Amino acid sequence: MSPAEKIGQILPVLEARYGAATTELHYRNPYELTVAVVLSAQCTDVRVNQTTPAFFERFPDFETLARAMPEEVYSYIKSISYPNSKSHRLIQLARTVVSEYQGQLPRDPNLLQKLPGIGRKSANVIASILWEAPVIAVDTHVFRVSRRLGLAKGKTPEKVEEELSQIIPPAYLARAHHWLILFGRYHCTARKPLCNACPFVDLCDYYQAYKNK
Repeated sequence: MSPAEKIGQILPVLEARYGAATTELHYRNPYELTVAVVLSAQCTDVRVNQTTPAFFERFPDFETLARAMPEEVYSYIKSISYPNSKSHRLIQLARTVVSEYQGQLPRDPNLLQKLPGIGRKSANVIASILWEAPVIAVDTHVFRVSRRLGLAKGKTPEKVEEELSQIIPPAYLARAHHWLILFGRYHCTARKPLCNACPFVDLCDYYQAYKNK
Protein backbone atom coordinates (compact mmCIF):
# COMPACT_ATOMS: atom_id res chain seq x y z
CA MET A 1 0.00 0.00 0.00
CA SER A 2 1.35 3.41 -0.96
CA PRO A 3 1.86 6.21 1.59
CA ALA A 4 -0.95 8.17 -0.04
CA GLU A 5 -3.32 5.22 0.34
CA LYS A 6 -2.24 4.77 3.96
CA ILE A 7 -2.81 8.39 4.90
CA GLY A 8 -6.27 8.17 3.37
CA GLN A 9 -7.12 5.51 5.96
CA ILE A 10 -5.18 7.02 8.85
CA LEU A 11 -6.44 10.62 8.82
CA PRO A 12 -10.12 9.81 9.43
CA VAL A 13 -9.19 7.67 12.45
CA LEU A 14 -6.96 10.37 13.91
CA GLU A 15 -9.62 13.02 13.26
CA ALA A 16 -12.23 10.94 15.05
CA ARG A 17 -9.86 10.43 17.98
CA TYR A 18 -8.42 13.93 18.36
CA GLY A 19 -10.83 16.22 16.49
CA ALA A 20 -10.03 19.90 16.98
CA ALA A 21 -6.87 19.23 18.97
CA THR A 22 -4.33 22.02 19.02
CA THR A 23 -1.11 22.80 20.81
CA GLU A 24 -0.84 22.01 24.51
CA LEU A 25 1.11 25.23 25.04
CA HIS A 26 -0.88 27.92 26.82
CA TYR A 27 -1.13 31.25 25.00
CA ARG A 28 -3.53 34.13 24.37
CA ASN A 29 -2.03 35.90 21.36
CA PRO A 30 0.70 35.56 18.70
CA TYR A 31 3.37 37.02 20.97
CA GLU A 32 2.70 34.52 23.76
CA LEU A 33 2.64 31.55 21.39
CA THR A 34 5.92 32.61 19.83
CA VAL A 35 7.65 32.90 23.20
CA ALA A 36 6.20 29.57 24.32
CA VAL A 37 7.37 27.84 21.14
CA VAL A 38 10.91 29.17 21.58
CA LEU A 39 10.95 28.03 25.20
CA SER A 40 9.58 24.59 24.29
CA ALA A 41 12.67 23.59 22.29
CA GLN A 42 14.05 20.49 24.04
CA CYS A 43 11.68 21.16 26.93
CA THR A 44 8.26 19.80 27.85
CA ASP A 45 5.08 21.76 27.27
CA VAL A 46 4.19 21.17 30.92
CA ARG A 47 7.34 22.93 32.11
CA VAL A 48 6.82 25.79 29.67
CA ASN A 49 3.24 26.28 30.85
CA GLN A 50 4.46 26.45 34.43
CA THR A 51 6.96 29.14 33.51
CA THR A 52 5.14 31.47 31.14
CA PRO A 53 2.48 33.05 33.40
CA ALA A 54 5.02 35.02 35.44
CA PHE A 55 7.06 35.71 32.30
CA PHE A 56 4.06 37.17 30.45
CA GLU A 57 3.07 39.28 33.44
CA ARG A 58 6.52 40.89 33.44
CA PHE A 59 6.99 40.94 29.63
CA PRO A 60 3.47 41.25 28.13
CA ASP A 61 4.50 42.06 24.53
CA PHE A 62 7.37 42.26 22.08
CA GLU A 63 8.02 45.91 22.91
CA THR A 64 8.54 45.22 26.62
CA LEU A 65 10.68 42.17 25.95
CA ALA A 66 12.80 44.12 23.46
CA ARG A 67 13.84 46.51 26.24
CA ALA A 68 14.78 43.71 28.66
CA MET A 69 18.22 42.64 29.77
CA PRO A 70 19.27 38.98 29.41
CA GLU A 71 19.89 38.65 33.14
CA GLU A 72 16.31 39.54 33.98
CA VAL A 73 14.82 37.29 31.31
CA TYR A 74 17.03 34.48 32.57
CA SER A 75 15.63 34.86 36.08
CA TYR A 76 12.14 34.07 34.75
CA ILE A 77 13.10 31.07 32.61
CA LYS A 78 15.92 29.48 34.57
CA SER A 79 13.90 26.29 35.07
CA ILE A 80 13.68 25.86 31.27
CA SER A 81 16.32 23.97 29.31
CA TYR A 82 19.13 26.19 27.97
CA PRO A 83 17.89 29.35 29.74
CA ASN A 84 20.98 31.42 29.00
CA SER A 85 20.86 31.03 25.23
CA LYS A 86 17.07 31.30 25.14
CA SER A 87 17.21 34.56 27.11
CA HIS A 88 19.40 36.14 24.46
CA ARG A 89 17.36 34.70 21.58
CA LEU A 90 14.06 35.92 22.96
CA ILE A 91 15.38 39.47 23.31
CA GLN A 92 16.90 39.38 19.81
CA LEU A 93 13.62 38.02 18.47
CA ALA A 94 11.60 40.77 20.13
CA ARG A 95 13.93 43.50 18.91
CA THR A 96 13.76 42.18 15.35
CA VAL A 97 9.95 42.05 15.37
CA VAL A 98 9.77 45.58 16.77
CA SER A 99 12.36 47.10 14.43
CA GLU A 100 11.48 45.29 11.21
CA TYR A 101 7.79 44.44 11.57
CA GLN A 102 6.43 47.25 13.78
CA GLY A 103 5.83 44.80 16.62
CA GLN A 104 3.58 42.54 14.55
CA LEU A 105 4.58 38.94 13.90
CA PRO A 106 4.92 38.21 10.16
CA ARG A 107 2.50 35.59 8.86
CA ASP A 108 4.72 34.11 6.16
CA PRO A 109 6.49 30.97 7.47
CA ASN A 110 9.51 31.87 5.34
CA LEU A 111 9.82 35.21 7.13
CA LEU A 112 9.14 33.66 10.52
CA GLN A 113 12.03 31.24 10.22
CA LYS A 114 14.42 34.13 9.61
CA LEU A 115 13.69 35.53 13.08
CA PRO A 116 16.22 34.84 15.86
CA GLY A 117 15.38 31.62 17.68
CA ILE A 118 12.80 30.50 15.09
CA GLY A 119 13.77 27.59 12.86
CA ARG A 120 11.73 25.91 10.15
CA LYS A 121 9.85 23.63 12.53
CA SER A 122 8.96 26.46 14.91
CA ALA A 123 7.89 28.71 12.05
CA ASN A 124 5.55 26.02 10.73
CA VAL A 125 4.15 25.43 14.21
CA ILE A 126 3.39 29.11 14.73
CA ALA A 127 1.92 29.68 11.26
CA SER A 128 -0.25 26.57 11.35
CA ILE A 129 -1.64 27.29 14.81
CA LEU A 130 -2.25 31.01 14.43
CA TRP A 131 -3.35 31.18 10.80
CA GLU A 132 -3.95 27.54 9.77
CA ALA A 133 -1.24 27.85 7.12
CA PRO A 134 -1.03 24.71 4.94
CA VAL A 135 2.28 23.58 6.42
CA ILE A 136 3.24 20.74 8.73
CA ALA A 137 5.89 20.96 11.41
CA VAL A 138 7.91 17.79 11.93
CA ASP A 139 8.99 17.35 15.53
CA THR A 140 10.34 14.17 17.08
CA HIS A 141 6.86 12.64 17.45
CA VAL A 142 5.72 13.40 13.89
CA PHE A 143 9.07 12.14 12.58
CA ARG A 144 8.85 8.85 14.51
CA VAL A 145 5.20 8.08 13.77
CA SER A 146 5.48 8.94 10.08
CA ARG A 147 8.46 6.68 9.56
CA ARG A 148 7.02 3.82 11.61
CA LEU A 149 3.75 3.87 9.71
CA GLY A 150 5.58 4.07 6.38
CA LEU A 151 4.18 7.47 5.48
CA ALA A 152 7.68 8.80 4.92
CA LYS A 153 11.16 7.39 4.60
CA GLY A 154 13.22 10.56 4.92
CA LYS A 155 16.11 10.60 7.35
CA THR A 156 15.73 14.28 8.25
CA PRO A 157 12.74 16.31 9.49
CA GLU A 158 12.92 18.43 6.35
CA LYS A 159 12.67 15.40 4.08
CA VAL A 160 9.80 13.93 6.11
CA GLU A 161 8.02 17.30 5.94
CA GLU A 162 8.38 17.26 2.17
CA GLU A 163 7.01 13.71 1.90
CA LEU A 164 4.05 14.39 4.20
CA SER A 165 3.20 17.58 2.32
CA GLN A 166 2.87 15.51 -0.85
CA ILE A 167 0.36 13.03 0.56
CA ILE A 168 -1.67 15.00 3.12
CA PRO A 169 -4.34 17.30 1.61
CA PRO A 170 -3.46 20.97 2.29
CA ALA A 171 -6.63 21.50 4.32
CA TYR A 172 -5.48 18.79 6.75
CA LEU A 173 -1.81 19.68 7.11
CA ALA A 174 -2.10 21.99 10.14
CA ARG A 175 -4.41 19.63 12.02
CA ALA A 176 -2.47 16.49 11.05
CA HIS A 177 0.54 17.96 12.82
CA HIS A 178 -1.33 17.95 16.15
CA TRP A 179 -2.92 14.55 15.55
CA LEU A 180 0.43 12.90 14.83
CA ILE A 181 2.03 14.60 17.83
CA LEU A 182 -0.66 13.38 20.20
CA PHE A 183 -0.59 9.89 18.73
CA GLY A 184 3.19 9.79 19.13
CA ARG A 185 3.23 11.37 22.57
CA TYR A 186 0.61 9.13 24.18
CA HIS A 187 0.30 6.01 22.01
CA CYS A 188 3.13 5.39 19.53
CA THR A 189 5.77 6.28 22.09
CA ALA A 190 9.51 6.04 21.46
CA ARG A 191 10.38 3.25 23.89
CA LYS A 192 7.20 1.26 24.46
CA PRO A 193 4.65 1.87 21.69
CA LEU A 194 1.20 0.52 22.50
CA CYS A 195 1.07 -1.74 19.44
CA ASN A 196 -1.46 -4.12 20.99
CA ALA A 197 -4.00 -1.30 21.16
CA CYS A 198 -3.11 0.41 17.89
CA PRO A 199 -5.71 0.87 15.12
CA PHE A 200 -2.99 0.95 12.46
CA VAL A 201 -1.14 -2.34 12.97
CA ASP A 202 -2.21 -3.63 9.56
CA LEU A 203 -0.73 -0.52 7.94
CA CYS A 204 2.36 -0.10 10.08
CA ASP A 205 5.79 -0.97 8.67
CA TYR A 206 7.30 -0.96 12.16
CA TYR A 207 4.73 -3.40 13.55
CA GLN A 208 5.01 -5.74 10.59
CA ALA A 209 8.77 -5.87 10.98
CA TYR A 210 8.51 -6.30 14.75
CA LYS A 211 5.84 -9.02 14.49
CA ASN A 212 7.91 -11.06 12.05
CA LYS A 213 11.05 -11.11 14.20
